Amino acid sequence: MPTHQDPHANQPVLRAGPQAADARIVAILLHGRGASAEDILELSREWRLQDVAYLAPQASGSTWYPYSFLAPLEQNEPGITSGLRVVSGLLETLKEQGIQSDRVALMGFSQGACLTLEFAARHPRRYAAIVGFSGGLIGPPGTSRDYQGTLDNTPVFLGCSDADPHIPLERVMESSATFRRMKAIVDERIYPRMGHTVNRDELDAVEALLTG
Repeated sequence: MPTHQDPHANQPVLRAGPQAADARIVAILLHGRGASAEDILELSREWRLQDVAYLAPQASGSTWYPYSFLAPLEQNEPGITSGLRVVSGLLETLKEQGIQSDRVALMGFSQGACLTLEFAARHPRRYAAIVGFSGGLIGPPGTSRDYQGTLDNTPVFLGCSDADPHIPLERVMESSATFRRMKAIVDERIYPRMGHTVNRDELDAVEALLTG
């Protein structure tokens, strides 16, 4: 049962595509603030990939954490820690099925992208891919990015507008630099005046990543 200290525990996880055990890659998709697992799972319809399984956990109250990702970390607890625990639990379940992290792609949009990127930085290893649509690493300006470990040439895609009302361009660039330092292969794409959304170029780039 969800608790005050673990609000996202035991929330539903929606699925699309083949069974995880039968898939070449498993993609974990994290939705944005005010959205749902159903919403983010719609992305799977954009990719013509029959051998990718998709898992989309639902945040309690449709929000992973209450304030901006730029707020002091403690203000967004326990939501951040609970959300990170959801991803960790899914990875552990997949590992029990014989699916190692190099067959798992971590993906998210907006608030879900921020949580995705923060999880990858805090739990570095080789993943199939890491994708942040309109997101960045979590914390106020000046947050230490002294993450330990290597991403071992994991491909990372970061796409965002140069005028996103929620995601400062500087934070996207800081996130890219952090992942490069952690030995990821980063594809950063900044789109002029795009707004807070996902465009066709991003979808095509990620489809290419998932195709391998």
